[in-house]
Amino acid sequence: MAISMYKASIPVFKQMLQSLAAILKKAAVYAETRKIDPSVLINSRLYPDMLPLSKQIQIATDTAKGCAARLAGMEPPVFQDGESSFADFIKRVEKTVDFLNTLKAEQINGSEDKTITYTLHGTESSFQGLPFLLHKSLPNFFFHVTTAYDILRHNGLDIGKADFIGQA
Repeated sequence: MAISMYKASIPVFKQMLQSLAAILKKAAVYAETRKIDPSVLINSRLYPDMLPLSKQIQIATDTAKGCAARLAGMEPPVFQDGESSFADFIKRVEKTVDFLNTLKAEQINGSEDKTITYTLHGTESSFQGLPFLLHKSLPNFFFHVTTAYDILRHNGLDIGKADFIGQA
């Protein structure tokens, strides 16, 4: 039994983004309750040479919308990286889910062998659709969602695996 490109991408991105939004909502409450300046958490890193929480969220959302759009043969929507509060980041995640909700299975399915070409940091890359999804986009997406989770957990937010996985 084959799995569709749509089912391997859109529902996975949506589930994890909805979990990320829920975690960010908990982080906002945590910061308020503990009298922590939210910018402290938003700018937190696991290690000095790693990107802060803010960039983890931006890259996770960019990866999800970028992958989905490219598989559908569209240009990804552009979000400005100007968020500065938990409310801003939650809105960004929700906008990404809203975009994913506009995509239909017939736009994504059949993209396994489609050539996906894009430029990132001045370097052009090309992949076939299936390797682009399975070996580039999903690992990158999960890395940044996991790192966002880890940053908040490391800073004392009471979250666990059920928060990370969320609802299917």
